[in-house]
Amino acid sequence: MSQEISLAPLRKEIQIVLPDGRAFNGPKGTTVEAFLKAAKPELPGRLMAVLVNGQLRELSLSLQNDSTLEPVTMADSDGVRIYRRSLSFLLIAAAAEVFPDDTITVHHSMPFGGYYCERNGGRRLPDEDLDRLRRRMRQLVEADLPIKQVKVPLTEALELFRDGGDQEKADLFAKRRKDYLKLYELNGVRDYFHGFMVPSTGYLDLFELHHYSDGFILQFPRRREPDILQPFEDEPRLVKVFRDYDEWLSIIGVPSVAALNRAIRAGRTQEVILVAEALHNRQLASIAADIASQQPRVRLVMISGPSSAGKTTFSKRLAIQLVALGIRPVAIPMDNYFVEREHTPRDAKGDYNFEVLAAVDLPLFRQQITALLAGESIIQPQYNFHTGHREQGPSLEIGPETVLLVEGIHGLNPRLVEGLPHDCIYRVFVSALTQLNLDKHNRVPTTDTRMLRRIVRDAARRGYSAVDTIHRWPSVRLGEKNHIFPFQNNANVFFNSALVYELSVLKPFAQPLLLLVEPGTPERIEANRLLAFMQWFDAIEPDGIPSDSILREFVGGSILESFEPWQR
Repeated sequence: MSQEISLAPLRKEIQIVLPDGRAFNGPKGTTVEAFLKAAKPELPGRLMAVLVNGQLRELSLSLQNDSTLEPVTMADSDGVRIYRRSLSFLLIAAAAEVFPDDTITVHHSMPFGGYYCERNGGRRLPDEDLDRLRRRMRQLVEADLPIKQVKVPLTEALELFRDGGDQEKADLFAKRRKDYLKLYELNGVRDYFHGFMVPSTGYLDLFELHHYSDGFILQFPRRREPDILQPFEDEPRLVKVFRDYDEWLSIIGVPSVAALNRAIRAGRTQEVILVAEALHNRQLASIAADIASQQPRVRLVMISGPSSAGKTTFSKRLAIQLVALGIRPVAIPMDNYFVEREHTPRDAKGDYNFEVLAAVDLPLFRQQITALLAGESIIQPQYNFHTGHREQGPSLEIGPETVLLVEGIHGLNPRLVEGLPHDCIYRVFVSALTQLNLDKHNRVPTTDTRMLRRIVRDAARRGYSAVDTIHRWPSVRLGEKNHIFPFQNNANVFFNSALVYELSVLKPFAQPLLLLVEPGTPERIEANRLLAFMQWFDAIEPDGIPSDSILREFVGGSILESFEPWQR
C-alpha cells in the first residue's frame, strides 16, 4: 500500500532525542542548554557541551531542526578541556578588572590538576592581591554572566590584541585568510580562545588559586574525579623542567608559535632545529655524566615514560654517551619478560592487557638481573608475540664496566626491582613535558603532541590509520595514568623530549591522515580538534632534521633504527 503524501504546514516546533530514548519538543531556536535543563538526564559529571547529531557543539547553540543530543560532561576529555579553557577566561576577565595594567600568562599544567600562571613575566602577587583575584572570580561565578561568542572583523581583532599588549596573538592571526575572527566576550573583556566555552560563568564554581614559585596556580578538577579538587602537591623537578624550557625558548628566540612562524619565514629554520637538538644533547650528556660519576655503584639504568615519548631513541643516544665515557651499556628489553599468553591478564573488555605489571614475569626478571650483576651468565628470553610464548635467546654475561639499560613502562615501579640493592639503580623518566603554546592564553597540551607523534608513526610503521590510533588513545592514556605517571617521581632525573619545532614538522605528515577520518564519527571530532590547532603552525620539511633526532623515531629516517652499540 502506497503511503499518502499531503501538503503540511511548517512546523514551529522541533524535537530532540536523548541517548536514553526520551524525546522533547520545543520551539525552533531553543538552545541546547534549555532542552537539557528540561530533560535533566542522569550524567556522570558536570554538563559542559553536547554532541548534536554527532558533532561537538556548545550548550548555547540554538537548534533549528530535529536533532539527537548526547551530553558531554567533565567525565569526557572534551568536557574537561572546555572547563579548563572557560576557567582560564574567567581568570583573565577577573584579572582585567583587578589588575588592569598587568598581563596574565597561562604557562603549563600541573599533574594534580591546574595551570601555572604568572603576572607580568614572574612578578609575584602579594597575598592580598591573590585574595582579591580569587574573590572577583567567585563574584563573577555567582553572577552567572554569559560567555558570548562574537564575530569581529580581523582588523578590529588585531587592533584589540595590540592595544592590550598581546603582540603574539596579533602576529599569529595577521596571516589569517578569513577577514574575521570569532572572539569570546565576558563582562566586557574580549579575547580569542582556541575551542568551545561553557555558556555562562555559573558553570565554573570549582577552582582554587595557590601561590607557587614566582606565580600562582589556577587549580581545577581532573577528569577522573570531576567533582573535587585534588590535594595540592609540590613538583619542584617538574617546575625546573619548565624553567629550563623557558630558557631554551629565550636562547632560540621562539617564545610562541607566532615567533616560530616568523623564524621559519625569515629563513632561520635550520638554526632553530640545530639549537633545539643541541639542547637535547646537553640533557643527554648531563645524564650520562651523572651516571658515570656514580660508577661503579650504578649498574642498572631504568628508563620509563608514556607512549610516544621517544624512549627508544633516548635509550640509544644515552648508550652512545655512556660509551663515550668508557662505560659499556647493555640493553635488556623488558618485552622479553612477558608471561606466557595464557597467563596474561585481561582488561574489562576481555582483551589481553600487556600494560599491567602482572603481565611481566617478575621473578624471572629479578632473578636474571641479580645474576648478571653478580657476574653470572644467563640465557636471555625472547618473547614471540605471534605465538604468545617465550623462546630461548642468546646467553649473556657482563663485566664490572657494564651498565644495564632497561626500558619499559614499568621501569619506575619499585616492585619491578624488589630485592635489588637500591643504590645500584638509576631511574630516568622520559616524556614530552612541555610544548610551545599558541599565545599567552592558549596552551597546546603535550598529550596532543604525543598523540600526533603516534598517529604519524603508526601510519608509517604499523599500518594503522588515524582512526585506529585515535580510537586506542583513551586506553593508552588510562594505562599511563595507572602504571606510569604514579611512579614518575621515583626518577633520579626527568628528560624532556619535546622539540620546539616538532609540530611544524609533524603537520604535513599528520594533516592528510586526519583528513581521511570519516565525518560523523567520534574519531572525526578529535581529528577536527587536532587539525584546527595545527593550522596556526607553518610547515617545516623534515630534510634538515638530524638523523639521530628523537623526532626521527616518528617521521622516519633515523640512523639509530638498527644501531645497537651494545651488541658486540
